[in-house]
Amino acid sequence: MGDGHGHDHAGGDAAVTRSARRRLATIAVALALVTIAGIVVLWPRGDVRGQVEKLGLVKHVHEAKVVHVGRGPCFGTEGAPHPVSCTKVTFRLTEGPDTGETRRIEFADSAQRPDLHVGDAVVLNHVEHAQPGFDYTYADRQRRPVLMWLAIIFAVAVIALGRLRGLGALIGLGASILVILQFMLPSMLDGNSPAFVAIVGASAVAFLALYLANGVRPMTTVALLSTLAALALTVALATLFTNLAHFTGASNEDALLVGLGTKSVDLKGLVLAGMVLGALGALDDITITQASAVGELRAADPTLSRRELYRSGLRIGRDHIASTVNTLALAYAGASLPLLILFTLSGQSLGSVANGEIVAVEIVSTLVGSIGLVAAVPISTWVATLVADEHHDAPAPRRRSRRSRTSRTSRTARVPRGRRARQVAEPEDLLAPRDEAEFWR
Repeated sequence: MGDGHGHDHAGGDAAVTRSARRRLATIAVALALVTIAGIVVLWPRGDVRGQVEKLGLVKHVHEAKVVHVGRGPCFGTEGAPHPVSCTKVTFRLTEGPDTGETRRIEFADSAQRPDLHVGDAVVLNHVEHAQPGFDYTYADRQRRPVLMWLAIIFAVAVIALGRLRGLGALIGLGASILVILQFMLPSMLDGNSPAFVAIVGASAVAFLALYLANGVRPMTTVALLSTLAALALTVALATLFTNLAHFTGASNEDALLVGLGTKSVDLKGLVLAGMVLGALGALDDITITQASAVGELRAADPTLSRRELYRSGLRIGRDHIASTVNTLALAYAGASLPLLILFTLSGQSLGSVANGEIVAVEIVSTLVGSIGLVAAVPISTWVATLVADEHHDAPAPRRRSRRSRTSRTSRTARVPRGRRARQVAEPEDLLAPRDEAEFWR
């Protein structure tokens, strides 16, 4: 979801006039009210987990420890001429309603058999109302402590470098995840249009991520407006090409499970919503960087014309966009790597692989998101230029000429009359050593 870079650009904000600040605040408040209204309208009303039993999904998992690992004939094959060999693992439950009790689970020899040893921590699915001996099934290894420590290291690294900005970015990340889990996903399950839910949810995430990470500043508001404008373009392109490509959303196994569990979710809209969310984080980064860069350029040189300021900001954006687009493409490729390997093993041509809906969705997601990122650069640069350049519409004060500055320096230095002409032309000589040998001494 968008984290920015934690820029500290007070100078850039100083280039914004009071009238521009008021207009930016008015627009931001209006957009915030529209976003809140959208959340209220789309807030889920029913029980979104009511049909989970159809999928046979387990609600509760409990931690257990491996206390014994052995080998023997699988249950039901004892005494057979050719018994099937199984690995028999005994677990002791360390949490849940049956804490302290043991359960034995058999694993047939296959590539999916977990390699377990005594002392390993795992999690078991609890099947309610099942007969003893069948009430627990193996789920996975216990990875929560590892993930927790990694999250702590990540948080310490971010705060150590970003300090208060880093802390704000972490809070914004948490708030963004909360919006997705508590609003967006339940709202889609409640039957609301995934596209509308994605737009409203992405707007809420943009508000939280940008303001919490970068502070309530004029240039943050510029980044917000630019993000929403580029996001609107992304939504339009995603809608257009999702329809042109005739995506159904049913090619993914997880999407099929969702379709079996509830008929209220529009799988095609789910594809579109994924494209919007996938591009949002990178959009935040692009727009805050461009807005801050333009503000700093204006603060550094107030005499730049509006065209020069825009061109300078755009040159910065070109360097940024080249790496960001590549990052987005590699992120999608990394997420689909096992699928790409499978297609490579099949020996299909590149065109045949790309034509399949699973891969085509990722291609469209990458290209649509990248177009949105490219558009975000000129949009954010243009908006920031308008805001930062507003008080320069009047003619800029004339600079003192070099002659007047050097003359003043010469008069202050009170140099002898005979050397005046040379020192007026080269005022730096007043402070320079008389010869090169004296300089190096």
